[in-house]
Amino acid sequence: MTGPDRSVVSLDQVRFRWPGQTSDTVAIDELHLDAGEHLFVRGASGSGKTTLLNLLAGIHTPSQGQIRLLETDLSTLSPSKRDQFRADHIGVVFQQFNLLPYLTTLENVTLSCAFSDRKKQRVTDSADVTTTARQLLSALSLAEEFHGAPVHKLSVGQQQRVAVARALIGGPEILIADEPTSALDADNRDRFMELLFQEVEAQGCTLIFVSHDPQLATSFSRTLELTVGEEARSEW
Repeated sequence: MTGPDRSVVSLDQVRFRWPGQTSDTVAIDELHLDAGEHLFVRGASGSGKTTLLNLLAGIHTPSQGQIRLLETDLSTLSPSKRDQFRADHIGVVFQQFNLLPYLTTLENVTLSCAFSDRKKQRVTDSADVTTTARQLLSALSLAEEFHGAPVHKLSVGQQQRVAVARALIGGPEILIADEPTSALDADNRDRFMELLFQEVEAQGCTLIFVSHDPQLATSFSRTLELTVGEEARSEW
């Protein structure tokens, strides 16, 4: 296992407990992920999956322990600097997608670069932002005819691809996906996973993927099992 000083994601003795609770919502003794690793996080409702993602994204800070992303201890940053760190280095695919419904597909994707000069610079080193957005959408099998359409007119599966393109534009080092396949049938789920891995591997992202679907775990080399009221267990 790679030491925490070289890991993209490093958690050591992390605990998170909501005010007034008598037990920890998240309890992870140790977790280290290298660049390009793919982690599957599973657990029943209430096991702390979403809380863990919020900790990794810097939305919450741990009650104790340390979370380091790209060698940065998130707890040393102010809330505004954590927000900027997330915008610069992390892509997030939300369960409900969180797309802006009356913006076009392209406008939703390029919006990420409006909040991060770093991502915008990484895009414009090789092409302009709109061209890169079109390339990502095409790689995710969204036909060009939908690129200028209001996103609310797209199907659920198409909106999902827009959400992934928005998360990946600008080359984030870490991609967090929160139950992104929950609204898909098995065939569309499998196709989506194929496209997701294809793009994540092309960009070299470290992927943290949360799902309650145990069938997806076989596609990942690492698994983190969250259990209500117990320490997390890592398998690989």
